[in-house]
Amino acid sequence: MRNILSLLLITLFFIACGEKKQPTIDDIIASKDLQQIRAKRSELDTKVSELSADIKKLNIEIEKLDTFKRVPLVTALTIKKTVFNHYLELQGDVQTKQNVLIYPEVAGTLEAVYVKEGQKVSKGQALAKIDDAGMTQQVAQLEATTQLAKTTFERQKRLWDEKVGSEIQFLQAKTNYEASKNQLAQAKKQIDKFIIKAPFSGIIDDVIKNKGTVVAPGMGSELFRIVNLGNMYIEADIPENYITTVTKGKNVRINFPVLGKALDTKIRQTGNFINPANRTFKIEIGVPNDDRTIKPNLSAKLKVNDYTNNEAILIPQSIISENAEGDQYVYVIKNIKDDKGIATQTVVKTGKTQGDVIEILEGVAVGETLIDAGARSVKNGQEVRISNQNL
Repeated sequence: MRNILSLLLITLFFIACGEKKQPTIDDIIASKDLQQIRAKRSELDTKVSELSADIKKLNIEIEKLDTFKRVPLVTALTIKKTVFNHYLELQGDVQTKQNVLIYPEVAGTLEAVYVKEGQKVSKGQALAKIDDAGMTQQVAQLEATTQLAKTTFERQKRLWDEKVGSEIQFLQAKTNYEASKNQLAQAKKQIDKFIIKAPFSGIIDDVIKNKGTVVAPGMGSELFRIVNLGNMYIEADIPENYITTVTKGKNVRINFPVLGKALDTKIRQTGNFINPANRTFKIEIGVPNDDRTIKPNLSAKLKVNDYTNNEAILIPQSIISENAEGDQYVYVIKNIKDDKGIATQTVVKTGKTQGDVIEILEGVAVGETLIDAGARSVKNGQEVRISNQNL
């Protein structure tokens, strides 16, 4: 209609220019001659009808000759099988089961501190010593007493074996020796408590008390914090509907945004209890930390592999549409010849999504060609022109 009006105005303009002697529309209106005005309108109506018929003929001929504009231009992709790994994305914090505060077991003055912050220590290594208030001398005395009791017992035993002496003397010597050994063992066990030792190999993260401080068992008397950065893990809550797919040994991708670091590991343990409050179960993920850059409580993003299909059909989510019945469909290009084919609407059944791709379970097959760009601008049965085909 717009084309018709444009041609009409142009035509009237040239007519007006070519016939200067004829009265203009304004002249006719200014004449106030109703008969003349009606005649002019009838003349123009006739010209509009003639122009409309001519324009219609021209459009029909253009449609016949200009086939390029009639056929939608699309891009296409050919379906192939590929490996599809789906991941459950979670958040978590790094933890370690060997991050402890060390307390004294006995009261006394901190006589010596053998380590400093940041120092690596081995399991059983002495970290500090508490004044034992003379227990070392007591142990030495008990050792001498025990040695004497042992010698007496051995002599009485030899005599008794030779049927010399009385049985009561033998039994008394044996009892004295056993009692001395027990006393010595208890004393050594007690004096060991005055030496603070590392419960496991790790790093001294904090030296809390200094030499000369009076310490005692209980809260508020922490001496050291020791951390083992080699045995790290992340604990995460998983919704119960993943209980059959998120299992021990599944691959996990861990990303540490603060460090700009990522690593691959596995689930090393899954919980056997579902929390009734949030319907989740726990998983434990081992965190390799050979360079000791990962610290406890560091935030991490997790991608847990919960599904793998080694022969999956994946297509862009953007090319899937939905009809009035709620069915999802794509356009398969049939009868491809040269660079043209017929767009055929095909209903599909979809599976899991990951990023901008979606898994197709039913509806299309390997080797078929789908419309990619332009999929939402074509109609079922329409001829399309393929600009490129991603093989």
